[in-house]
Amino acid sequence: MARLILVVAAIAAGVLAQSQSEPRLAFEVASVKSNKSEGRPGMEFGANGRFSARNVPLLILVSTAYNVPFQGPRLKGFTVEAASERYDIEATAESGAIPAGASKLVREAKMKRMLQTLLEDRFKLKMRREMKETPVYAVIVGKNGPKLTKSKIEEKDCPDGDLGASGQCHQFRGGMGRGLHADAISMVDLVEAVSNWADRPVIDRTGLEGLFELNTDGWTPMIPLPLGGNEEEGRAFADPARPTLYMIFDRLGLKMESSKAPIEMFFVEHVEKPSEN
Repeated sequence: MARLILVVAAIAAGVLAQSQSEPRLAFEVASVKSNKSEGRPGMEFGANGRFSARNVPLLILVSTAYNVPFQGPRLKGFTVEAASERYDIEATAESGAIPAGASKLVREAKMKRMLQTLLEDRFKLKMRREMKETPVYAVIVGKNGPKLTKSKIEEKDCPDGDLGASGQCHQFRGGMGRGLHADAISMVDLVEAVSNWADRPVIDRTGLEGLFELNTDGWTPMIPLPLGGNEEEGRAFADPARPTLYMIFDRLGLKMESSKAPIEMFFVEHVEKPSEN
């Protein structure tokens, strides 16, 4: 046990040292407004360094900025009222802040750090981060091997993450309700996506590299659904023929098993409504 504590402490110290050594990145200009429309929510990290959010709840803005699931045990401290407030944001990085030809992953990583700064400056967000040994689901390769379809797209072929009609990199369509669908995702993408609907963090221990196509069925909830939800959706989730998340992974030749691992937890200690401009 003592050795385990030392390992967790060393990882936590490494994460803290890394975050302290990274330069603070910020958008050059930014406009933040409370959403007054009923338009469809949307968020985009543009190849030109422009970030756009329309009708997006603060909870989703924060979870996106810190790359943490919007549901589950890793993000805590939000009141229901603060989490559900919706905003429109237009922000642009200064020229040269995003390297020319940067991949989608590199571009979004930099812009998410800019979004963190925006949340700290405009929403007075104070986030405490802490490494904690916690129960997780570890995804491993099943005994009969993976049943995954290799993507027609390679990482080098999608520097902007969007190939139009031929597909998108590191992006999902759908979710727990109608299943996950993607043209080119990694195993890390997959476990991060399903963590939004799992009752504990999900981590990748498959050792599988590269990008894959994915099309799954929807699955039954692992987290209780909120009261007063869509009645038709509730009936669909209650269908006894609907698979579990364990079954979804099994169909992919993967296995989701209980384990423990050091996981970074996020605690919102303070947040305010922003002044608009």
